[in-house]
Amino acid sequence: MLTICSRQLAPVPWTRVEIADRFWQPRRETNRTVTLPLEYEINEKNGVLDAYVWDWWDPAKGNPPWRIWVGDISKWIEAACYSLGTRPDAELAALVDHAVESMLKGQKEDGYLYSNPLPREWRFANLQELHELYDIGHGMEAAVARLQATGQRDMLDAMCRYADLLDATFGHGEGQIPGYDGHPEVELALVKLYRATGERRYLDLAKFFVDERGREPNYFKQEMEKIERDGIFHMGWYKNWNYSYCQAHQPLREQQEAFGHAVRALYLYSGAADVAAETGDAELLDTCRRLWRSVTHRRMYVTGGVGSSPHGEAFTFDYDLPNETGYAETCANIALVFFAHRMLQLEADGEYADVMERALYNGVMSGIGLDGKSFFYANHLTAYPQSTLVGHAADHVAVRRQGWFGCACCPPNIARLISSLGGYIYSTAPDGLFIHLYVGGSVTFQAGDTSVKVTQRTDYPWDEKVVITVQPEIPCEFTLGLRIPGWCRGARLRLNGKSLSLKDFIDRGYTCIIREWRPGDTVELILPMPIERIEANPRVRMNCGKVALRRGPVVYCLEEIDNGKELADLMLPRDAELTAEYRPRLLGGSVVIRGKALRRSAVGWNDALYRAGRSKVKEVDILAVPYARWANRTPGEMIVWIRER
Repeated sequence: MLTICSRQLAPVPWTRVEIADRFWQPRRETNRTVTLPLEYEINEKNGVLDAYVWDWWDPAKGNPPWRIWVGDISKWIEAACYSLGTRPDAELAALVDHAVESMLKGQKEDGYLYSNPLPREWRFANLQELHELYDIGHGMEAAVARLQATGQRDMLDAMCRYADLLDATFGHGEGQIPGYDGHPEVELALVKLYRATGERRYLDLAKFFVDERGREPNYFKQEMEKIERDGIFHMGWYKNWNYSYCQAHQPLREQQEAFGHAVRALYLYSGAADVAAETGDAELLDTCRRLWRSVTHRRMYVTGGVGSSPHGEAFTFDYDLPNETGYAETCANIALVFFAHRMLQLEADGEYADVMERALYNGVMSGIGLDGKSFFYANHLTAYPQSTLVGHAADHVAVRRQGWFGCACCPPNIARLISSLGGYIYSTAPDGLFIHLYVGGSVTFQAGDTSVKVTQRTDYPWDEKVVITVQPEIPCEFTLGLRIPGWCRGARLRLNGKSLSLKDFIDRGYTCIIREWRPGDTVELILPMPIERIEANPRVRMNCGKVALRRGPVVYCLEEIDNGKELADLMLPRDAELTAEYRPRLLGGSVVIRGKALRRSAVGWNDALYRAGRSKVKEVDILAVPYARWANRTPGEMIVWIRER
């Protein structure tokens, strides 16, 4: 029986999910064998592992590691633990043990732990700049992952001691600080710590940080005055930003639009969604919905990238989505996945899963090369090499992935997302299992008292067919919820070879099959993937008269190596035939799009900059490749949006 669904969900732990397919598993193996060892080596070389036992600015040692690195080693520990939880690796486990030991050596008796620990009188005195709570938030996330992967409590116990210190330090009580961190992150981390320990004070503190931000009198304004009056260490950044940069311009519940630094914003929204889920706060959930619409309906790239401005790595205003200077920081795109996943658990609405999938297959995975050791910080949608050589854009826009960054938040962030991917594929409801992402592999869950294994066989996103096999220990009744992607029209479903109608049974992006399942029952889902031309809203001024190519969840681009220079001059006739083909030796095995386009002839221009009349055009072959896999060959121009004729 098919029915519609409306319920809250709980993600299936990543430890219960096996991934085995041609798309994700090779990337996860590269992550384990290349990315994680490389990131550890760089962190060790840069002194990050030793930084927790430094004394503040010891002249005898020289300059300490750059403070912006705080949190990076915790993200690495978290990523490695996710990997260990599904694929034992003695060498990687030894590196994790050493990293944890190196961190915890620096913990003070009262629980304080920070890279290059501050003198006591400076602790929590410059929250807007120094990332103390951001740093420990990543430590909390790593500690929970370590417990889940290995059962070891050393890091968790240390993070609980720090959380107890925060609980005693922050609040409205006598002698407490009514403040919050300049870089939200600890909010969502405290909820994770609460879920792992059951300690309600951690959830209450997360709620305090969410609600206190932006209230009047503005804490950061008061803090700035104290910094300047008392000579507290600072870097002067706060003099060049407004409070919307760190989402402190007004209380979160009053905010109508997504403003400021995109990573900070989406970490905050994710923490708020967690608090709403645990407390049943309807007003806070409404706030999350409103900000979700602001981000995804008016300020998101077609690739799932967010944060369009390099100035402040920030949201700007509605429909402002420049391509060549667009930022779309990898961490921001990852944070959008976090927010989408949390909202999905709250409302079981396929819109959240659609955005999560869009970002995963495009704006997130563009952030790491197929080699596993090169990274994009910004993920622009047009690349023109000369523009990266001049002006401010040179600091933010590159046509070649880099080995590392001065602010290296993105590499360990993408490593932990790849390692934890299994936790985003499935959720359980009180009466069954929901499948959000179509990824080859299997999951085991409990349907009442019965253990059930569900297996997916698919070459998604290249192929339209997904075969799902259900293996309960004994026959049992439960609901199997299947997402019908928002990009898909004409989905078809067969149960044990018999066609089922989907026409009347898709609600909020899901269709549910409720029946007594028997061992070997098979569901075949067909998700047609025609090549589509995507238009942008007319208010996206940069893309008027242009189209982007998409097939299934994958957005495509044109690269110079396949299509020559001056890609901006290409015109795609409205009636041009486009075909898809799988090329096993190209870019790790990818479906590409082939077709014909038009290009103006350079004949007769000579040295003229402008001329009257219309140039002749010639027909040329074009080849489009998945956007997430661009820049893995010879660097050059790239475009996502193509002029249509």
